Amino acid sequence: MKIKHVEPIAVSLPMVKPVKMSLEEVSRANNALVRIETDGGVVGWGEAASAPTMTGETVASMVAAVRYLAPFLEGLPADDIAAVMGRADRYLYGNRSAKSIIEMALHDALGRATGKPVYELLGGKRRDRIPALRMIGGGSTGTDVDEAVRRKAEGYVAYKIKVAVAEPLVDAERTRKVCDVLGGNVLICADANQGWSVAQAITYVQAVADTTLEFFEQPVAGDDIEGMARVAKASRIKIGFDEGLHGLEDLRRHHDAGAAHGCSLKTIKLGGMKPVYDAALLCEQLGMKVNLACKIAESGIAAAAMLHLAAAVPSLDWGVSISNQYLADDVLKEPIPFAAGHFEVPAGPGLGIEVDEAKVRRYALAVCRT
Repeated sequence: MKIKHVEPIAVSLPMVKPVKMSLEEVSRANNALVRIETDGGVVGWGEAASAPTMTGETVASMVAAVRYLAPFLEGLPADDIAAVMGRADRYLYGNRSAKSIIEMALHDALGRATGKPVYELLGGKRRDRIPALRMIGGGSTGTDVDEAVRRKAEGYVAYKIKVAVAEPLVDAERTRKVCDVLGGNVLICADANQGWSVAQAITYVQAVADTTLEFFEQPVAGDDIEGMARVAKASRIKIGFDEGLHGLEDLRRHHDAGAAHGCSLKTIKLGGMKPVYDAALLCEQLGMKVNLACKIAESGIAAAAMLHLAAAVPSLDWGVSISNQYLADDVLKEPIPFAAGHFEVPAGPGLGIEVDEAKVRRYALAVCRT
């Protein structure tokens, strides 16, 4: 089975409502897809959201990178994913988000060709029902409290509050009120997306020290490990990191510095599904907590990939952030089964989904077309 064609496709998907974060407000999901076709007619799909403040890549740059790599990859054995990605690394430095889309599509194609779900290509299935970590990101206390009450009634058991959209004490009060309405039998975390200084982050964690917040993600700049360690030392609440994680060595550095108790693993940062799985194995060895996450807002393609990872990794102490639920429309023919705040892991071959190519073309960005 050889790679016949690698096609990058940029899409812009409508969202239910904007999501407000410290450095941006996301009103549409601008993502890059890859469609890989083998010489046997098998088609695999991959996806990555644009995240320039996290990965340095945009939709246009990801499409350009995949288009550049395509001639070097076409004709290679599609069932030797490590070799294909090794060749991609030789011909193009960095660009992990773009490479992650190719790697995801190869897993999908290989699973379809062999009749195996992707989780079997990783480490096998440990769980088949995944609680979704629901984001609370309206930016105002009233809106977020109302959202929390509504989502709890729908059966969600895990939540992430977006902070660093106001002063620390203001966001702390909003956090407290959301925690109060959610109660103590759910997982609640907060995420500053690098939005605060060390002093601001410490002010926040000390102000919410007596709440039910389980962890606080990326309070300061991703490259400020010393600052992360200072926040962690001052905090009763566990500290996680996200934007500061781009490889296994980042895990070791944060662990050794006492800068984080756990992390958020994303395919766009680490370069694909297998690198995320390997990072989860290292977290298990280091005793670090794991959150698996899609970026805001990826479609059912990336959601399915994350669910296969969620089925396979050793532990999921800090939940799974699936983001297709924030979209007003998806690119799948049938939605991934979801009820009472939980996703079912797709069980069919590959990613276990069927992509609606007509919708893909409808949402395609003309500026990135060949």
